[in-house]
Parts: sequence; C-alpha cells; structure tokens
Amino acid sequence: LMDAGVQMTKPVSGIAMGLITDTKTGKYAVLSDILGDEDHLGDMDFKVTGTADGITACQMDIKVKGLSYEILVNALKQAAAGRLHILEKLVETIEAPRADVKAHAPKMITTRIPNEYIGALIGPGGKVIQELQKTTKTTIVINEDPITEEGIVEILGTNQAGIDAVLAKIDSLTFKPVVGQVYQVKVIKILDFGAVVEYLDAPGNEVLLHVSELAWERTENVTDVVNMGDTFEVKYFGVDPKTRKDKVSKKALVPKPEGYESRPRPERKDNDRGPRRNDRRDDRRDDRRDRPERSDRAPQNDAPQED
Repeated sequence: LMDAGVQMTKPVSGIAMGLITDTKTGKYAVLSDILGDEDHLGDMDFKVTGTADGITACQMDIKVKGLSYEILVNALKQAAAGRLHILEKLVETIEAPRADVKAHAPKMITTRIPNEYIGALIGPGGKVIQELQKTTKTTIVINEDPITEEGIVEILGTNQAGIDAVLAKIDSLTFKPVVGQVYQVKVIKILDFGAVVEYLDAPGNEVLLHVSELAWERTENVTDVVNMGDTFEVKYFGVDPKTRKDKVSKKALVPKPEGYESRPRPERKDNDRGPRRNDRRDDRRDDRRDRPERSDRAPQNDAPQED
C-alpha cells in the first residue's frame, strides 16, 4: 500500500498463526506464517495485523471446540515477534508512503461546491460535464449533500493530469474575487476602451480593465501601457454601481504621481445643446397661429350625396 501511494499513518504488517494439538496428551505447537497444508491439516488459522505500537485487526478460524488462555497468549506473543520482524524488513525497503499513487493506478478525488454552481458544472443538457469527461478521460459523479445541500463531486480516473484539469475547471466555475484583494491577470484581448484580462488563478474568468484604470496619466492608446499576453497585478473593487460590472484597476497598485490632480468633467452650459424638440414644436404652433385665414376654400357639405 505504501508503494502504491496510499497515505498510511504508519507501516502495517501481518502474519498468519497456526496450531497443531494432540488431544490425547494435551501437547500443542503454535506455528508462525503457516502454509496452505498447515492451514488444512492444522487446528487454527489466526491472522494478526498491526503496527509497531499494537494490533490493528485480527481474525480466527478454529477446528477444535475451544482454545485455552495459555494457547491464545502464546499465539499473540509469537505473532508480535513475527510482525515486528516483518516491519523491520519492510521499513528497510520503504520508510514512508509515496507522495503520489502510481501513474496508472485508479484514483478518486472528492471535492465540494456550493449548490448554486451544480447546474453550471453540469451545463445545459449535461453538455459541460460530458465534454469535460471526454477531454480529461475521467468520470465525474455529482451528488447533493442532504444536510448542507452542497454538491459532492467525485472525480475518478487513472490520469492525474486529467483529474487536475477537472479540479481547475471547478475552481474556475466557482471563482469569486474578493473586494480589495490583488490578483494576477493576463491580457487576452485589446479594445479601444481597455483590455480584457483573465485571472490566472481561474482560467476562463474574464474582466474588463478600463483604459482609465491603466495608469494615472492620460492614456491615449491601450497598447501604450499593456499588450497581448502581458501578465501583471490588478486590484478588485467589486461591482461598479455605474456600469454594474466588475471593476479592476492597475493604477491603484501604483503610487499616485506627485502633484497629480484628476481632471474634473467640464460643466455643461444651458444653451450648449441647441433647441430642444419641444421648443421646435412650440415654434411650429406659433407659425400656425400667425397664418391668415383662407377664404378661397369652397364650403364643405357634409350631407349624403344622391346618385
């Protein structure tokens, strides 16, 4: 088990003890590490396992009506000597469990996700989870904890890289930046009004870094400050109440230049937008009032006409 990478607390060894008795004379012999014939012809098969500190498990089959206290004590003492001898040889070969299981050994990892992310991991009609299983060559099982209602996700596979890819996807889906925290990001798209960056801790999670948050100085072109593939730190400010989108800033991590003053927005004058639509309507009404009455129109006859 230790060689396979099972994280055991302490090494464990085991031994099978046998017994041959003479019912006429009462003589007996306790056998250590019995073979198949000794098990078949003998009167006892007593398996004992344990660490250097004591017994962890035992199991006994006997063909006689019972065992005396003396026989049981002798069997346990003899088993202890055998177990400790095996442990010495075992530790000479491997002192502690391997850090990881063997490359092709079946593996199962269990993790938990908030209930609201279960649907996102499954996807519409199971599209996300099916694609994830296909690309990572893993099996993903999701159950709901009846008490906490959390999603219990079991990932089974033989390829550790595939299991790690599933865990990374889960981390990405459940990623929530914390207000005031600093995160490493990477530029994945350049726009006229900023750069789209991706959190390195959660691939697939994107946020807009507005051009006004690149530097304290006025930035004419985004590429004057950042370019595709650049990685750097930004500070997360939560949801901007104006845009209702996540806000991050690069300049917030840089000291403000000495003597820096933010440019106030110019005040809008009352008459800088020209006449309003309602004003034009009023003008048309005034024009109609000033028109002279027309007397050249024929009188209207609303009575029905006969054929």
